[in-house]
Amino acid sequence: MAARNVTSGDNHQVANHTMARRMVLASLTRRRSRVLIAVAAVAIGATALGGLATIAADIPRHLSRELREVGANLVVSPAGDQPGLADTTLQQVDQALAGRQVVAQAAFRYQTVRLANQSYLAAGADLNQVQQAKGYWAVQGEWPAGPGQVLLGTDVAAWAGAEVGQNVTVSLPVGQEGAADEAAPQAVYTVSGIVTAGGAEDEMVVLWADDLAALAGPGPWDVAEYSVASESKDLAAIAQAISQAVPQVQAEPVQRLARSEADVLAMLRTLLALVATLVLALTMIGVSTTMVAVVTERRVEIALRKALGADQAVINREFVTEALVLGLVGGLAGVGLGYAFAWGVGQAVFHRSVQMPWWVALATVAVAIAVTRLGVIVPLRRTAQIDPALQLREE
Repeated sequence: MAARNVTSGDNHQVANHTMARRMVLASLTRRRSRVLIAVAAVAIGATALGGLATIAADIPRHLSRELREVGANLVVSPAGDQPGLADTTLQQVDQALAGRQVVAQAAFRYQTVRLANQSYLAAGADLNQVQQAKGYWAVQGEWPAGPGQVLLGTDVAAWAGAEVGQNVTVSLPVGQEGAADEAAPQAVYTVSGIVTAGGAEDEMVVLWADDLAALAGPGPWDVAEYSVASESKDLAAIAQAISQAVPQVQAEPVQRLARSEADVLAMLRTLLALVATLVLALTMIGVSTTMVAVVTERRVEIALRKALGADQAVINREFVTEALVLGLVGGLAGVGLGYAFAWGVGQAVFHRSVQMPWWVALATVAVAIAVTRLGVIVPLRRTAQIDPALQLREE
């Protein structure tokens, strides 16, 4: 007897679940226009959330690369009384940076030189690396293609009266400032370009490291600059790791650029969060309004079901199930549309594609379902207020 009662109860529950599924399916199919409006509202909100979340998660990486073109964000110099940076030391720094996304790097050796009876600072480097690291330099003419060619800062060129294509004589200073000495080492270079950078570079002579070594003799590097694609909060840790791994150097982040990058990223993420929140709030209002209209259309049906003994919990469960289905469908559509939106923004602004992380896709669907669930709170209250006797008497 007990076994038959259990079986009967199980069959009753299965029948209830089957009936509930049929009721939900019938409600969704009979009111296609309302359903489409609700799904569209959820999809729009999910598109905004998925797209903006993808941008917030992936664009900072691209933005960091773009900001690296305005200068290095990590400087390595000799520690303590070290005379300079040897090539082997820089190799150790490169090993410490292994696994990091180094966009560009350049090592510089500085030497005071004389040109047109004035003393200037000469910077010797691999100019191919400098061209990549100093993308913000405005060069009138061309970058030096090989030995014997130099770049003059705009102030140096103005004082010396030098123009692109002319030859200039560069020598080492000997004796007192302003004194001339024909025996001082000197060399003749061709001006391939004139640099305007808005900084100390405007008063420099920039030449190949081998040319400077031929003029002043071999020597170590004075400083190495690195452009690392990393957020400012991680840059200090990177610099500390380099200093610990290579004791003969001191690595420091360029605070001005690091702060500027942090401020830009913070403003970007705040703006995206505000926009996403606003869109989700409007989505919830749209879903709530649509479901209220559905309740209004079904008030007679709801009253009849209550009159026949249907529990309010059963009716609530039916509406919640409908909302969850709408949220799931709209969320899945929003994932695809959101990725397309983020990809378009990445191409238009950064000329690079973006990737939607898997967790963004899952979060988009989850939030879409949650927003839809919140959107049916008001409609559920409306169903609870329906009086079967009053409603059926009016009909």
